[in-house]
Amino acid sequence: MEKPKSQKPAKMSLVASAAAGKPARAKPAARKKPASRSRKIPYTPEEIREIFRRFSVQRPEPKGELEHVNPFTLVVAVALSAQATDAGVNKATRALFAVADTPEKMLALGEDRVRDYIKTIGLYRNKAKNVIALSQKLVDEFGGEVPQTEKELVTLPGVGRKTANVVMSMAFGVPTLAVDTHVFRIGNRLKIAPGKTPDEVEAAFLRIIPEDYLFHAHHWLILHGRYCCKARKPECERCVIADICKSPEKTVDVAAPLVELPTQIV
Repeated sequence: MEKPKSQKPAKMSLVASAAAGKPARAKPAARKKPASRSRKIPYTPEEIREIFRRFSVQRPEPKGELEHVNPFTLVVAVALSAQATDAGVNKATRALFAVADTPEKMLALGEDRVRDYIKTIGLYRNKAKNVIALSQKLVDEFGGEVPQTEKELVTLPGVGRKTANVVMSMAFGVPTLAVDTHVFRIGNRLKIAPGKTPDEVEAAFLRIIPEDYLFHAHHWLILHGRYCCKARKPECERCVIADICKSPEKTVDVAAPLVELPTQIV
C-alpha cells in the first residue's frame, strides 16, 4: 500500500507593520520599509527601552532647531540645511521668511533675490534654484499646499527621503525617522542600528525602537549626536546612556549620572 505523502507545513509570511503613532497624532501612511538584512545587535530589548526612556527624561519634548512658521518654510529650511548647519540656515532664513512665507510670495521674490538672502549657505546657487522650482511645483500641482505623504514630498525639487521624513514628523505629526549624519553615526558607532546606507540604518532603528518612543526618537538621536556623541570626540563622561553603550569607542566604563540639559539647544 502506498504511503501518503507527508504534508509540509506552510511557511508563514512575515508582515512588517508600520509603527503606529500615539492616538492624538496622525498615523503614518502605509509604505514599504527600506530593504535591509536583520543584523544581530549587542543589546537586549530591555536595554534598548532603557536607552530611549533616558532620552525621554533628558528631553521630554525635544524640538527641531530649524526655524520655520509653517509647513512650507519648514520644507525650504530642511532643503537648505543639506551640507549646512541649522544655525547657519536660521541666520539666512529669518529675513527670507519674513518676506516670503508662502510659495506664491517666494515666486514673486524670484531666484536672484532668494539667492541674495541665502548666499551665506553652502551651495546657495543651486539651492536658490531648487527653492523656486519647489515653490512653482507646489503652486502648479498642489494648490500651494505642502503634501503630507512621502511619495508626493520627494517629487519636490531638492527634497529627498530625509527631508520628507522631517517634514512629515514636524509639520504633520507622523512618527517617522529621518536619518541624517548624526543618526547614521549613532546607529553604527553604538552598534544599535548598523547599516551601510541611511535606508539600512533607518530600517534597523524602526525594528528596535519601542512604539511609544518612536515619535520623538528622531530628535533625541539627532540632539544626542550633535551635543554629546560627537563625531570627532564623543563626550562619554556626560552621556546619559554611557553605562549601557556597547560602542568600542566609549571612553568611560562607569555609569554616568543623568545630565540635565535643556530640551532645545539653539
